[in-house]
Amino acid sequence: MAKEVLITGSSRGIGKACAIYLAKNGFDIVLHCNKNISKAEEVLTEIKEIGVNGRILQFDIKDRQACREAISNDITTHGCYYGTVLNAGIAKDNVFPIMEDEEWDDVINTNLGGFYNILKPIVMAMIENRIKGRIIAMSSISGLKGNRGQVNYSASKAGIIGAVKALSLELAKRKITVNAIAPGIIDTDMIQDIPQDEVKKLIPMKRFGKPEEVASLVNYLMSEDAGYITGQVISVNGGLF
Repeated sequence: MAKEVLITGSSRGIGKACAIYLAKNGFDIVLHCNKNISKAEEVLTEIKEIGVNGRILQFDIKDRQACREAISNDITTHGCYYGTVLNAGIAKDNVFPIMEDEEWDDVINTNLGGFYNILKPIVMAMIENRIKGRIIAMSSISGLKGNRGQVNYSASKAGIIGAVKALSLELAKRKITVNAIAPGIIDTDMIQDIPQDEVKKLIPMKRFGKPEEVASLVNYLMSEDAGYITGQVISVNGGLF
């Protein structure tokens, strides 16, 4: 039986790339979306054409009760996941002096709150079922070095790093690895509004990353070969520090 991986925010961008990459390497995929169900269904079709199983869960990761119900029901029906990729997140950029309360709350409650909301029911199920699995959380270069106009986003992504390091210590004896990936500027629709030519000049490799370059690292960390790697933050950023 193929190992099953839940990937949040997998209807587009990095999450979609992770879903397809892992499917090509034999994992069954549980896709997740909040609103964009049609895009998730397109990804599901691609996954099934590869020859693995998949399904879609739809809920808002900011909504704790919705997360708990959807995940618990899915695990009860299909069994516990081997791996989880915490990819879903939002950005609402603004300079701090004029940042709205809603911009702070939504980003923190989605990105950092989502870490808790998703993993709380999953980790308990992994422990109860003695799953020696993998947890991977997407942080960001903004969580490592900060970025103007992203105090909220940087705080949420730095918080994920702290949570990953602490959780990895708690779960190590159970052979569950917990790691973070900190992408730099990756070529997805999230960067369409930035001055791309100017930003590329700041990157030593002079290009944006590809979603598949993040997905390949996710695939490695999900593998048996990565069983001794835990509590780490690995950057994929073209040398941009």
